Amino acid sequence: MAAPNKGRRPAAGGQSKPGRALALILIAMVALVGGMFISHTTTPRLGIDLAGGTSITLKAKPEPGQESAINKANMDTAVSIMERRVNGLGVSEAEVQTQGNDNIIVNIPKGTNSEQARQQVGQTAKLYFRPVLTAQATAAPTPSASPSASGKGTPTPSGTPSATGKATPSASGKATPSAGKPSGTPQGRALTDALKASGTPTPGASKPSSPAPNPSGSAADSAAAAKLQAQFAALDCSTKEARSKAGEGAKSTDPTVACDQNGAEKYILGPAEVDGTDVAKAQAVINQQNGQWIVQMDFTSGGSKKFAAITGKLSQQQYPNNRFAIALDNTVVSAPTVSSTLSGSAEISGSFNQSSAQDLANVLSYGALPLTFQEQSVTTVTAALGADQLHAGLIAGAIGLALVIIYLVAYYRGLAMIAILSLVASAILTYAIMTLLGPGIGFALNLPAVCGAIVAIGITADSFIVYFERIRDEIREGRTLRPAVERAWPRARRTILVSDFVSFLAAAVLFIVTVGKVQGFAFTLGLTTLLDVVVVFLFTKPVMTLLARRKFFASGHPWSGLDPKRLGAKPPLRRTRRTTSAPVDTPKEA
Repeated sequence: MAAPNKGRRPAAGGQSKPGRALALILIAMVALVGGMFISHTTTPRLGIDLAGGTSITLKAKPEPGQESAINKANMDTAVSIMERRVNGLGVSEAEVQTQGNDNIIVNIPKGTNSEQARQQVGQTAKLYFRPVLTAQATAAPTPSASPSASGKGTPTPSGTPSATGKATPSASGKATPSAGKPSGTPQGRALTDALKASGTPTPGASKPSSPAPNPSGSAADSAAAAKLQAQFAALDCSTKEARSKAGEGAKSTDPTVACDQNGAEKYILGPAEVDGTDVAKAQAVINQQNGQWIVQMDFTSGGSKKFAAITGKLSQQQYPNNRFAIALDNTVVSAPTVSSTLSGSAEISGSFNQSSAQDLANVLSYGALPLTFQEQSVTTVTAALGADQLHAGLIAGAIGLALVIIYLVAYYRGLAMIAILSLVASAILTYAIMTLLGPGIGFALNLPAVCGAIVAIGITADSFIVYFERIRDEIREGRTLRPAVERAWPRARRTILVSDFVSFLAAAVLFIVTVGKVQGFAFTLGLTTLLDVVVVFLFTKPVMTLLARRKFFASGHPWSGLDPKRLGAKPPLRRTRRTTSAPVDTPKEA
């Protein structure tokens, strides 16, 4: 008697409820497509070769006596900082790369924030906090509000910083010129003291004094002070170009002349007491008290001590020598007065809007460029050439896809419908994800990325072919379709996973070791490889399981692609073993 079929294990790889997998992938597709329309983003973001943009050539310019600073290490550092600045503005697919020994090429795609990126990319962003030695309003100031600064800390008589409390210095004022002389200008002794190399320079006397030789200073210091006064008298702050050249070539350890960013005031500034490397973080925020945009800077522990020391000294001076200037690339962004010791952080406020505040915070956050760059050329890149190449590439992809479909229909017949539906599902997922990744992580579709998507068609089709051939092998061995579908799946699954793993590994390595547009190809190839696994597991296999229950496929119709006769299987499709009992001996008649 045959043993009962109780507790029998189902066929390997069996899938009793394929509807669940199909429901899962359909929900994912609906969610992704719905996310596109909710975010009002229905097309992928395009790279510079498809959308056009701006190409900028920057040439490194050495500081006086620092010609050796133009080297590979500093150029690579500059490239890294420029990339972070551009990415901080949300500009995707920007390319920053060196050309030769002293040139950097920056390609910025057309789109949101691209103009801001152009303005920031070559900005040196050398930040210094300098004491104000002399301040004078210009003859024709630009009608604009000047920024001010505030800090955090507790006023202490000894100048020792404290972490609690707040002290807000008063808004920066402007001295009124009289007869062309700087009002409140600490000349003579103040300037020669500032030129001394040892110690912190004294900001100057509380009252203006007439130019006079400093008997306690050296002749060299007096000559330097006279030279600085001459530069200050001749300083022109009327144009942006003139303001950018003020104090050009001055070292951070020397006094210098500078203009404010509006051309309304000019200064003689002492040596830098705090620099940009002492700023730990900068961010643009809204002042909750007045609703104005400000840039908030947090200092490092060392920077906080330096800031407390200089504000402690300045708070003991009289106006205008109780002011410190925040100079960015030798342009004074703010010059507030100080009435108490400050530490911990500082705020730059004034005539900022959201864009200008974020611009300043962006360049301060990612640090100063190690070199000064001069803009050599700016070229507008049109998308005409890229569009032509994209058009040609899409035609080639369409021809390749048509050939694949013709082959599938001719060789697999009815099974080709499953492959085509799987390709459609893969295309919907790929398009939706690429579209959402644009605003999400700044992904932009360029020509190499399109090539990666076209190559992925072959990878996806290869997975279908592996599975179909395993099913046909099972039918050749004499099995009917439903058990053949389940028994073929584990073998096909292993092959598909190994193949996709190798493809994904190649894409990952290519993405890591390359830069620029080649990364777009690698990213797309890796993404579509992962989606191939998702589609095969959650769509192709469940659909195949459901169709195996249909008479058209289960009966082996000649157009199903699973005809046993055409595949070489000989009937009967399965042999049934019958158990026969041993013959019983009967007694012979006498």
